[in-house]
Amino acid sequence: MVLATGAFVGGTAVAAATAEELNQDGERALKALYKTNPTAEKLAREAKAVLVFPNIVKAGLVFGGSYGEGVLTKGSTVSGYYNSISASWGLQAGATTYGYALFLMSDAAIKYLDKSSGWEIGTGPAVVVVNEGVAKNISTSTVRKDAYAFIFDQQGLMASLSIEGTKITPIKR
Repeated sequence: MVLATGAFVGGTAVAAATAEELNQDGERALKALYKTNPTAEKLAREAKAVLVFPNIVKAGLVFGGSYGEGVLTKGSTVSGYYNSISASWGLQAGATTYGYALFLMSDAAIKYLDKSSGWEIGTGPAVVVVNEGVAKNISTSTVRKDAYAFIFDQQGLMASLSIEGTKITPIKR
């Protein structure tokens, strides 16, 4: 049931993107994020790598799930492709789309992503989810964590939006 909820929203199937589409969507999403959040752009300059998921679809009615595909860049070089999957249950109803970007600030975070069979957010390297209040207090001299996440471009209606409990897994393109 979770896969059906995550794979179909409003009767539309979530289609897998080609590598070229993911590259373009990822670049477009980051440009839009940087335009609305200068802190994200500053972090990108210091990051060892950026993993962006330009379009996550999340839906649920008691049982829920989310799915999206993303691209990892190190500098200006595409380094790999990943999917982001989560499942949940409880008092929930609705559907939404959003994107998120993970700024990997340390070699340890990249190594964990490369060597593990999947990164479950909430385990492994510490991830700080950056909201407007946190963003005001981040500078390149205060960055202390392994990864920073920015959630952006949310559309739709669903209570609670979180990346905790999400599993990120490499995929082939």
